[in-house]
Amino acid sequence: MFDVYITKAAKCLPNGAISNDEMEDYLGLINETASKARRLILRNNKIVSRYYALDKNGKSTHNNAELTNTAILGLFDDRFTAHDMELLSCGTTTPDVLVPSHASMVHGLLKNKTLELNSSSGVCCAGMNALKYGYLSIKSGNTQNAVCTGSEKLSTWMRAEKYENEVVNLKNLEEQPILAFKKDFLRWMLSDGAGAFLLENKPTGAISLKIEWMEAFSYAFELETCMYAGGDKLESGEIKPWNDYNPDQWLNESLFAFKQDVKLLDEFILVKGAESMGEALSKNNVSADEIDFFLPHVSSHYFVDGLSKALAERGMVVPMDKWFMNLAYVGNVGAASIYLALEELMNSGKLKKGNKILLSVPESGRFSYAYAYLTVC
Repeated sequence: MFDVYITKAAKCLPNGAISNDEMEDYLGLINETASKARRLILRNNKIVSRYYALDKNGKSTHNNAELTNTAILGLFDDRFTAHDMELLSCGTTTPDVLVPSHASMVHGLLKNKTLELNSSSGVCCAGMNALKYGYLSIKSGNTQNAVCTGSEKLSTWMRAEKYENEVVNLKNLEEQPILAFKKDFLRWMLSDGAGAFLLENKPTGAISLKIEWMEAFSYAFELETCMYAGGDKLESGEIKPWNDYNPDQWLNESLFAFKQDVKLLDEFILVKGAESMGEALSKNNVSADEIDFFLPHVSSHYFVDGLSKALAERGMVVPMDKWFMNLAYVGNVGAASIYLALEELMNSGKLKKGNKILLSVPESGRFSYAYAYLTVC
């Protein structure tokens, strides 16, 4: 088995940072009315800026594959070029097309050479699953290097016109033409971007991060779906998929909009997060006080105090001065978020040889969690 190192990180945050007051200029007004939920949601998540691959007319400036490709290009230099790649592993919630895979579409833009591809789907853990595939490939000796990515193009999913048919339908039914909170909630939470890591079997440069281990957990066997798109939730808790609806319902009921069962999220996201992190650390004989930098992907600052408390209750006290987050000014970029946080930390000048870093990524889709433990070399 071979050691595996993250030797370089790069990112793509499209266009300029967008403030809270500018969001509806890009996403539009539903029913020509400002969202009543927007200020409450932003006050809780404490995000003050984010990035959209859109202009103010709602026209895309980049698709997901282009964001990902731009991030990957930042990994290349005279030592490591596109023609040195052996594996491309890409994770996203929002591929541009259903078929071909996201990794195939990114490879098409790279135009380098034949190589192995992997596409990881899901929600936030998709980026970590893409990383784990690259990690295991190098560890086993299957490849000597891998490029792993996490990316999202969420803004076009949240444009007002995607919901107008539903609002018109509500008017026709003489109901209140207000978008359900479970749909409006995520319009003010999510944004666009991509991150990329170069993994190799030897450390290089001033800073390399050795991947000591990675762990993943799913609680879908006991918990209902919490975040979803491409279907709707029935009273039984089951998800009815889009292809079992009539085409007119796809628009009239906004079936492809991202939806969040906020009550379910509040009840389980922290409990299962603390449980899974405890199992990951215990399995690998690591105590919380060994962690020098804790990088938790949280969808909202609303959860920060609760997560700290839930961890402490299980004996994992991680002081806040060890937490490293960029949610407030980068936004929640789903599968890309952990890449963007680690890229910033790697280039911050804060890391010292021997430091230990824990990456923690929850996914509220059906409650999955992924962890990686790194040593600075």
